[in-house]
Amino acid sequence: MDLNKNKNKISQFFAYLSRKTAKHRTPILSFLMIVLVFDYFLFPLPALAQAEADSSANGAITELVDSVNQNSAAEDKNIAPLANLPKNTDALPVIIKVVQITAYNSEIGQCDGDPCTTANGFNVCTHGIEDTVAANSLPFGTKIRIPELFGDRIFIVRDRMNSRYRDRVDVWMLNHKDAVKFGLKTAKIEILK
Repeated sequence: MDLNKNKNKISQFFAYLSRKTAKHRTPILSFLMIVLVFDYFLFPLPALAQAEADSSANGAITELVDSVNQNSAAEDKNIAPLANLPKNTDALPVIIKVVQITAYNSEIGQCDGDPCTTANGFNVCTHGIEDTVAANSLPFGTKIRIPELFGDRIFIVRDRMNSRYRDRVDVWMLNHKDAVKFGLKTAKIEILK
């Protein structure tokens, strides 16, 4: 009963409002049309500014992708990457797991065949940067971080270990003493996307 009463009052109010504004309806509509024309057709600056911002962001992304591709090409040729490239600190981890971590060097006693060449054919001695790891449970090219031990440094899986080590990561180091000092540690690794 109250609902019908309220609906009736609302209908009466709109009828009253319609009668009172009938003679003002045309000027109001004309004013709104003028505002629409000026705002959207003659002064589309906010839309243009957004389009300009989008295109400059796309340009920055394209530049970053090009520099990464150049860096990857340099890595493939065993050339040290350019020093002026930004570090990838914003990569998000896909999987976080706890593994045992050891260190190794390019020594005949620790490696098969050519000690400088990893299992995927990468020459760590020519590269000379400690960003290579050996892992049997991750595919070649996988990027990982070990924040507890190395902060934001990103490592790339380029080598393999003895098949008995399933959940272990072996970090390549330049100096034999550093690898011995590192020893065996247990830490979380972040597998990056």
